[in-house]
Amino acid sequence: MKNTVFIIIICLLPFLYQCNQENTEVSEWRGPDRTGFYPETGLLTEWPENGPELLWKFDDLGIGYTSAAVIDEKVYITGTIDSTSSIFALDHSGNLLWKKEYGLAWKNNYPGVRTTPVIHKGLGYLVSGRGLMVCFDAETGDIKWEKDWVKEYNASAPYFGFCENLLIDGDKIYCTPGDTLTYNVLALNRFNGEIIWQSEGAHEISAYASPTIINHNNRKLLVTFTSKSIIALNPENGKLIWSHDMKYPHGIHANIPIYDNGYIFAMNGWGFGSLMLKIAENGNSVEEVWRSELFDLEHGDVLKIGENIYGASWDKKVFSVVDWKTGTVKDSSHLVGPASIIAAEGLIYAYSYSGEMSLVKPTENSFEIISSFKAPGKKKDHIAHPVIHNKQLYIRYANSLLVYSIAAN
Repeated sequence: MKNTVFIIIICLLPFLYQCNQENTEVSEWRGPDRTGFYPETGLLTEWPENGPELLWKFDDLGIGYTSAAVIDEKVYITGTIDSTSSIFALDHSGNLLWKKEYGLAWKNNYPGVRTTPVIHKGLGYLVSGRGLMVCFDAETGDIKWEKDWVKEYNASAPYFGFCENLLIDGDKIYCTPGDTLTYNVLALNRFNGEIIWQSEGAHEISAYASPTIINHNNRKLLVTFTSKSIIALNPENGKLIWSHDMKYPHGIHANIPIYDNGYIFAMNGWGFGSLMLKIAENGNSVEEVWRSELFDLEHGDVLKIGENIYGASWDKKVFSVVDWKTGTVKDSSHLVGPASIIAAEGLIYAYSYSGEMSLVKPTENSFEIISSFKAPGKKKDHIAHPVIHNKQLYIRYANSLLVYSIAAN
């Protein structure tokens, strides 16, 4: 009898392990679907004069520009100290649980970490500015596997280093080393890092972009940017479906495209604006609908709310609302300048590059700034995207992670 029970337990172990993995949480870049919307409720609709309550902060991250990856059990974030980059795991009181080094940091333009970890069912993934892609155990931080994009995939780091926030779909993890011949875009097995497929893409180097998957007429498309183009691939085999010239000389495309009902919005950086594309019914081609001088941030993203696009611009230093269908500018204001933006419960959270955090109410033809406060730090480089989890607002600036309560009660 004892032997029978033992055999049954042994047979059930793989199933129990799989169940445990399936129940483990996921933390995705810019919210569950990469659109910047967080499914939180019960949040403050107005902040106190000096801002919401600061619950805790952690001041030993080192340099970097990454956001927090937050699940119910832990907070993960990266930082660079003495030229070495590390993953930090904190509890929800700001206590350090562990710190694991994973490689040398990017040292050139804006030294420090730039990729936010993606946490997916017990494993974490990121890539360094030098192109070292790692998978780590989310419980212990131990490195499970790593891939050196430069050595293994002939990648050349773009001017500001690799900045991609990796994307997982099922057992695949997508990345863009940017080799212009063979390894332009890859799908790897997320458990062991082996190549599932490789794509030549549009034969252009990487452009800081974080990929996304859209569903167009029941067809999945993997969409990302390379230096000159927005491209769509078949996520099952990597075949290039279409590409469109962004007409932008600087190759900076760190904002995720926004898809809705057959249309896809894409941003350039630094004075070259944005554009709207219409995808053919069968998904095999695109045509340009309109272009705008607005929304030219090198990063920070925009939001589609109703039939409008809300976001900031670098060249004109304004926050604007633009009609989704036509590109018509409905309103602009200098009160909120270049900013990284997210949203929850119908309100926009705009974290400006100068450190001002604003709570913004979108309206049909405009917007209203409800509250604002100044985050600690110098008046520059507040460029990490804010995060909302469990009615708390996470802001990273330089060496520090600050966590505020935004619960209504």
